[in-house]
Amino acid sequence: MATVSMTVNGKTVTGEIEGRTLLSHFLREGLGLTGTHIGCDTSQCGACVVHVDGKAVKSCTMLAAQADGCTVTTIEGLARGDQLHPVQAAFREHHGLQCGFCTPGMIMAAVDMIERHGGKLDEATIRHELEGNICRCTGYHNIVKAIKAAADEMSGSVATAAE
Repeated sequence: MATVSMTVNGKTVTGEIEGRTLLSHFLREGLGLTGTHIGCDTSQCGACVVHVDGKAVKSCTMLAAQADGCTVTTIEGLARGDQLHPVQAAFREHHGLQCGFCTPGMIMAAVDMIERHGGKLDEATIRHELEGNICRCTGYHNIVKAIKAAADEMSGSVATAAE
């Protein structure tokens, strides 16, 4: 057994892990943060995306030991009390979810995408960036619409009716 310590959603946490423990399992089972979903364990679906030191990471492909000393943000860490993060609010407003299984990973990937592109995103870029996230329900139209709306809001742009 090894001990890991990291900051998760603004709080320092420490836990005992086996060396092979995945970050996704540590978050879900060790910390009870079940918003990080596990859909494949092979890095194909993106349901497990979290931010590690500010970058989107598929937590099913990272060992918890690799996150030792890092800052991790999960879907539970985005909202500020009752105030949803702009991406969460846009997914709700634009119906960017159906069953909800992929939603945490989609939102975490979208936040990273918006931050990396400075909020300036078009539909083609959003669709390209989402290639590592699978939604089996929606066909992506409303997900893309939600991400575009959130990006526009976060960058201070005003979307036109044509968009």
